[in-house]
Amino acid sequence: MTTRQLPTDQDETMRLLRMAEGLGAARLLQLAVELDVAGLLADGPRSAEELAETTATHPRGLHRLLRALAGIGVCTEAAAGRFALTEMGKRLNADHPQSLHWWVRFQSMLNPVYDDAASSVRAQVPAFSAVYGEPIFEHLAHHPEHGEIFHSAMAEHSRVMGMVLANGYDFGGVRRIVDVGGGNGSLLTVLLQRYPRAEGVVFELPEVAEVAQKRISAAGLSERCSVVGGDFLREVPAGADLYLLKGVLHNWSDADAVTLLRNCRTAMTPESRLLLIEAVVPPGDDFHPSKVLDVAMMIVYGGRERTLTEHIELLDEAGLRFGHMVEAAAPLSVIEAVPA
Repeated sequence: MTTRQLPTDQDETMRLLRMAEGLGAARLLQLAVELDVAGLLADGPRSAEELAETTATHPRGLHRLLRALAGIGVCTEAAAGRFALTEMGKRLNADHPQSLHWWVRFQSMLNPVYDDAASSVRAQVPAFSAVYGEPIFEHLAHHPEHGEIFHSAMAEHSRVMGMVLANGYDFGGVRRIVDVGGGNGSLLTVLLQRYPRAEGVVFELPEVAEVAQKRISAAGLSERCSVVGGDFLREVPAGADLYLLKGVLHNWSDADAVTLLRNCRTAMTPESRLLLIEAVVPPGDDFHPSKVLDVAMMIVYGGRERTLTEHIELLDEAGLRFGHMVEAAAPLSVIEAVPA
């Protein structure tokens, strides 16, 4: 059999076709989580006929979904008509130690927001507010079922980034870490487990701090980690030698971001360091996940991703001096700053 190269213009057409169909794979993952496919296949291969009643689906329709999931690496047809999870697919199970179950659930929750994304591009205001009737953080506070999905998703993301940070940044010699806006403590838990001589503080809103306290206790870290409730736009716990801000600045306007950074600067000693763990938008036309994430921030949160120059400008205005940047796991980088 011989093959023939496509003309260049036809090749570009095929690339566009594939990109236009990209939502399909994301929706397959969401359906897998919504139907708890990973949980149902956790004990071994099963057929669509065996799972149809439990999932309230048609056997043939479920078979087609499982076949498509096998095509993107989530499961495999281990025997005729019987499907098993791959190592990647196991991570869609909420009970897996490396689970991304809730992260996928959160993306599913955002589907109606992305349907109205054009309104954000026209007015540069978050479509989330138009779809759900209020900004995202107010909505999460008023709707605990969505709040649980969001905070669980952020915990999974922080756990992943905690492992990346622990492997890629030297925390040796750090005595006290304050994780500002630290969610349920997932990031700090990973770091404290890796560095047993360090102590930590999770600083969060009071309603989130209670959840963080339970996680810290469950990890056996209560003696080395405290949880403090408060508002980081007012003040930040003082006296640590390392401050972490993971995925926080991109939620806020420049003015609020400077306020937050100034509060960190006030809390820092002359020897303290600040780590910004953020997506950094590179120059040029090359693809980078931060450029897509920047549009998502506009649509969902009303926030933005920034270039390195823009981050440095915020640091300067807050009385902090840029040290260096380390690329972590795309799209995130680690920006280190010290008091100016």
